[in-house]
Amino acid sequence: MALSEADLVELDRIAVCEAVRVVDLAGEDDWERDSPCAGWTLRRLVAHMTAQHHGFAAAARGEGQDAAHWREPRDTRDPAKAHGAAAAAVLDAFAEPGVLDVEFALPELGGGFPGRRAVGFHLVDYVTHAWDVAATLGLRVRLPEDVLGAALAVARRVPADPALRGPGFAFAPVVRASEEAAGAGPLEETLRLLGRRPEQWPLRE
Repeated sequence: MALSEADLVELDRIAVCEAVRVVDLAGEDDWERDSPCAGWTLRRLVAHMTAQHHGFAAAARGEGQDAAHWREPRDTRDPAKAHGAAAAAVLDAFAEPGVLDVEFALPELGGGFPGRRAVGFHLVDYVTHAWDVAATLGLRVRLPEDVLGAALAVARRVPADPALRGPGFAFAPVVRASEEAAGAGPLEETLRLLGRRPEQWPLRE
């Protein structure tokens, strides 16, 4: 059954709030740690997340074509504060009535998309990025099964063509699960579909 507007927006809100929670757990010594996003420290990852929130908020207002809304912040001295403010902005934008009927301009993905599809993209992004941050810190991400199931449904629809994955594209190449990892849960399947290798990021003892 298709999710209602309220359901999809609520699932996205839960994912965003979890991302805020884990970002807020980062200490001063954590920001230069490598993250699961190749070549990005935690500081750079959170700057990207901040920019994406502002960009999606602008797209919900019909202003997503303006590249200025998608730029990473220049001042990254307090990444968690900037990220929290950006998360609040996108949640406010998505809470507006009729948001799923708006066409979102998403330059990174090459054009305009119906609001329902765009909010689905944002949902899967923040399930994945919440995990990215938690993995960097050696922590477990806390997301309910309905959020994970909705994110997996979106991830399964992302084109897996290697020619459309990798540097310069929105997603890394799909990572095939090993035989031992086959049958893992929806979070791990989503992560692999979007190019992550969860086994390389164990929890801290």
